[in-house]
Amino acid sequence: MKMIKTYIFRILPIIIFTIISCNEVDSKINISVSHNIINGKIKLNDTLKIKIDFLATKNFNDNDLLFDLKSNNIKYELKPIDYDETTKEYHFLLEKISLGKKELIIKLNDINKRINFTLLNDKAPKIYNYEIINEFSRGLDSYTQGLEFYQDTLYESLGRYGKSKLVKVDYKNGNKLKQYKLESNYFAEGITILNNKVYQLTWKEKVGFVYDVNTFKKIRTFEYNKSLEGWGICNDGTKLFKSDGTEKIWKLNTENQEEEDYIEIYTNKNKVVGLNELEWIDGKIYANRYLFDGIAIINPKNGGVEGVINLSSLKNKVTQHDKLDVINGIAYNKKRNSIFVTGKMWDKIFEIRIKK
Repeated sequence: MKMIKTYIFRILPIIIFTIISCNEVDSKINISVSHNIINGKIKLNDTLKIKIDFLATKNFNDNDLLFDLKSNNIKYELKPIDYDETTKEYHFLLEKISLGKKELIIKLNDINKRINFTLLNDKAPKIYNYEIINEFSRGLDSYTQGLEFYQDTLYESLGRYGKSKLVKVDYKNGNKLKQYKLESNYFAEGITILNNKVYQLTWKEKVGFVYDVNTFKKIRTFEYNKSLEGWGICNDGTKLFKSDGTEKIWKLNTENQEEEDYIEIYTNKNKVVGLNELEWIDGKIYANRYLFDGIAIINPKNGGVEGVINLSSLKNKVTQHDKLDVINGIAYNKKRNSIFVTGKMWDKIFEIRIKK
């Protein structure tokens, strides 16, 4: 009996060690991940396929496997639409996700696998033609940064340090009906008008101004600290949308103008940067692109460029001079169902209609 007890005493540590060792081995789970993302890119209409091979000795429940998607600095759970038993692939639909840079996080217990990719639009932009309805003359000194109709009256934001202004314009002859001059340290950029208030951006100063649309009295200022700079701004009747020279268009809270979220602008091939003057037309964002003679038509829900209007021929129709600059300025006149476009230091405003 004494010998049996001694034997048990001697082998007990070995048994305990073996049990602990086995548990440690079983708890070590690793996963190998493959996918159908090519060169870090995938398109909106593609089904994302994630194949996972499990390297483990421990059985586990598939419910332990979680997928998170980080999009525009917001992380949320992404659920597969199905699982293919044959190929061992999880399938995900991407059609309701905004475009741009994404990070898929695959989680199993304490293991995280990360896949970075760019989501592109699924269709090439349509190319639209236009017709010129009218041409309106004006002076050569309007450095147009923002252009907008409000109750059939044209408002304009003029840029450059020491010359920046907010003006009300008679578009038929270019006469300035009312104006407010900014301090010389501000370079004015885009404007939009909502609920009898004018919202005006500045370029590098990271501050915007809110005015009464009738008196031009400054109501308040607001700052934008997340976006790079101030370029263009528009509104959908509820929310403000702001460009900053990158591929991002920011969504601003109307009450306090805080930057709440953003979309990234992409075609079916690449990102689109340099988005300048913005205008909301029939549920889409129309945007001038800096140094490109045209207008991009953008889906505000996902950032996809759905169309392009080539306006390169317009610059040849204005007076040519040494200060003539790029096309910039889009104003939709709902009453006339037409778009007014111009450029920096152009002596004409063109009323056009898009042929769709």
